[in-house]
Amino acid sequence: MTWIPEPARVLRVHHETADTFTLHFDVKASGRPFTPGQFNMVYVFGVGEVPISISGDPGEPDALVHTIRAVGTVTTAMKSVKRGSTLGIRGPYGNGWPIEGALGKDVIVVAGGLGIAPLRSLVYHLMRRRSDYGAVTILVGARSPADIVYRAEIERWRRRADATVLVTVDHAGRDWTGEVSVVTALLDRVPIRANRTIAMTCGPEVMMRFTARALVARGVPAERIFLALERNMKCALGFCGHCQYRESFICKDGPVLRLDRIEELLWQREI
Repeated sequence: MTWIPEPARVLRVHHETADTFTLHFDVKASGRPFTPGQFNMVYVFGVGEVPISISGDPGEPDALVHTIRAVGTVTTAMKSVKRGSTLGIRGPYGNGWPIEGALGKDVIVVAGGLGIAPLRSLVYHLMRRRSDYGAVTILVGARSPADIVYRAEIERWRRRADATVLVTVDHAGRDWTGEVSVVTALLDRVPIRANRTIAMTCGPEVMMRFTARALVARGVPAERIFLALERNMKCALGFCGHCQYRESFICKDGPVLRLDRIEELLWQREI
């Protein structure tokens, strides 16, 4: 792995919500192959770099896509990026979702807020190889209808006959006719065959904690529940130590981790 970012030109900018946007990059003809769940370090020259999950289709590695929320100095600078701008990219890093281990199993995907971005590449993979998996259920939660990322795309997923896609928001106005609840409440509407189910979730840590607890209560073993953590990642190579999680480094051993490996620490905040 290299510390040096490679320049990548922005082909397109799409604003998903008021503070969230998607950047489409032009990469080399050979592409940047990645596994769903991996991340890149994205660098704004003169400002800094941050880890961002890859949100594109793993079947199209020459189309590099990142969805970003403007929450800090670097990501706020990225929000003003225009088509034709150049950013630095290094990666991909980390491990990904257990797509091979899920073959033949029912798959439950639970996304909260911007957690849909690290899961989007997984959904692309599941849809592309739909016959390789059992029942596919995708649960999406957001704070409000205006905060739903990839809203048009999620509607297309909902129209598929070979997957169950449920969407909820925490609060909404009168023009919202869908579900209003926390995303974990959607699990009550999902038939779960615990002996053949694998679950993958990403979102705010409090949401992932309660999702994991609800799945275990339904009989899904902790070793078949996977969570994507992004606590404090800085260097992506395990040298700086910012993301050390007991004996693990999230940037190297994650960001996707099995519940049985991290269950004890998951309930301890700010580690």
